[in-house]
Amino acid sequence: MTRFLLLFCLYFTVTNLSAQTVLIPAYTGYAVPAEKEDAQLFSAKNGVQNWIDPQQKISWFFYIKNPGELQLSLLSTKINTGSTIEIAVAGKTFRTKLVSGSALKKTLVGKVIITDTGFYSITISNIKKAGKSIANIQSLELKGAATDGIHFNPVERRNAASVHLKYPLEDSIKAMAFYSEMVVPDGADHLYSYYMACGFKRGYFGIQVNSPSERRVIFSVWDAGNEAIDRNKVPDSNKVKLLAKGYNVVANDFGNEGTGGHSHFVYPWKTGEKYQFMVFALTDSVHSNTIYSGYFFIPETGKWKLIASFRAPKDGNYLKNLYSFSENFWGLNGQLERKAYFGNQWIQKSNGRWEELLTSKFSYDATGKAGHRIDYSAGVDGKQFYLSHGGFKPANIQFGQSLFRQPTGQRPNVDLNRNSDSLVQAKLDQESIKAAVSKGTLDTTGNESSVYYHILKQGAGKPIKVTDTVTVYYKGSLLSDGSIFDQTKEKPATFPLNRLIKGWQLAVPKINVGGTIKVIIPSGLAYGIRSRSKDIPANSVLVFDIEVLDAKQ
Repeated sequence: MTRFLLLFCLYFTVTNLSAQTVLIPAYTGYAVPAEKEDAQLFSAKNGVQNWIDPQQKISWFFYIKNPGELQLSLLSTKINTGSTIEIAVAGKTFRTKLVSGSALKKTLVGKVIITDTGFYSITISNIKKAGKSIANIQSLELKGAATDGIHFNPVERRNAASVHLKYPLEDSIKAMAFYSEMVVPDGADHLYSYYMACGFKRGYFGIQVNSPSERRVIFSVWDAGNEAIDRNKVPDSNKVKLLAKGYNVVANDFGNEGTGGHSHFVYPWKTGEKYQFMVFALTDSVHSNTIYSGYFFIPETGKWKLIASFRAPKDGNYLKNLYSFSENFWGLNGQLERKAYFGNQWIQKSNGRWEELLTSKFSYDATGKAGHRIDYSAGVDGKQFYLSHGGFKPANIQFGQSLFRQPTGQRPNVDLNRNSDSLVQAKLDQESIKAAVSKGTLDTTGNESSVYYHILKQGAGKPIKVTDTVTVYYKGSLLSDGSIFDQTKEKPATFPLNRLIKGWQLAVPKINVGGTIKVIIPSGLAYGIRSRSKDIPANSVLVFDIEVLDAKQ
């Protein structure tokens, strides 16, 4: 009993003392205007340093659980003699003239009475600058009853916690496409933000604010294996391979958050505008790989655009672990609120049927899990989910909480045949075909609507109509490298001609039954921006050798 009382008294004393004196590290503050990335305004060792801009204000944020008196002091070193600053907290302002000193010095600012719970801030402004630097501040000391249970970010990382919506799927579901719509509202599109609409086990797809003048659409796929930093350490057998990309899309490597293939399209997306995203998975279980393709709908053209297609090794699976998120990837402005709406999520199953996703589960990153940041929220607004983080507003949701939205019933209408790069890609295809002809790699008799052909044998049988069902021997190869992607063997194949790609429909009727023709088909009249198989990447010019054995109406 005596030992219990001793421990209780000891605990009460420590708790009571900690409730009376709190030090907020100065390096956890935020500057407005924000400092440049290389300014080193905030330092884990020195706190606030190199504060030279007299127009810049610096703020710290904290959450009060228990109202009461709050006394504020500044702990500082090497302050320029004569600098005068103004400190605002809880509706009151205090002016303080600082003095220099090499040793740690405490300057009493003043007291305020906190009357309610919630987030509060301390903001310091320059009134009169003396010397090169305005002030070097090591930490902010808070005393009083209001510090009981106070919350603030104690670590150097100043990013708002990243927040996620995970869309549960049964393991038995074979999802080959994931479609989602997203809107970033006005005022929520801050620098260093990534709003991700279509995430899956091997990658992610969304829009980003990279600089005051540049915005991007980003699609990336992770390598296999466990290397987190350096892609040079990833064996080739684990690396994803870029198969195709859209016009003006940049593709390269990424690291430091896992490794993989990265692609981005510089595009001036706008707040308040609905954007559509779709990821398509083409599985190859025999070779244990999956081709992931990211498609982005451009409202200005009313057409879809291929961002990139990557082949992911050691996979062979359909889309799994579907999610969306919002991320503040640089902490310079981590005090600002970011927000995005996510709606009309659908999956397309391997049987072609679409199914709407109406349930999501909220989660956050390590910053949220550690409790360093507690300003995040999520919920349902009409038929959309939303995510919010930053802004130092109270949380309205718990980790793992499920959300349910109303159905829209608006199944995706995705037409990849008419895509935004059609004209540019058609020109590129024509150039590659003409180059092959000029080199003697191919020969042609003529062309029909950009489909080049060479009649090797006209055939003595009846004429062929596009409405016929044809029986053929054929061999298909890529113009790019000559690799064969498909061919008949001992037995011929039979197809309704009008169900084949447009290039076949235009060229095959040029001969009669018994004839043979070589056909060179630009990608727009073949499979376009779709990856047809592991051997036919998007935007591929196809070459077919075709012998027609029979044609029936």
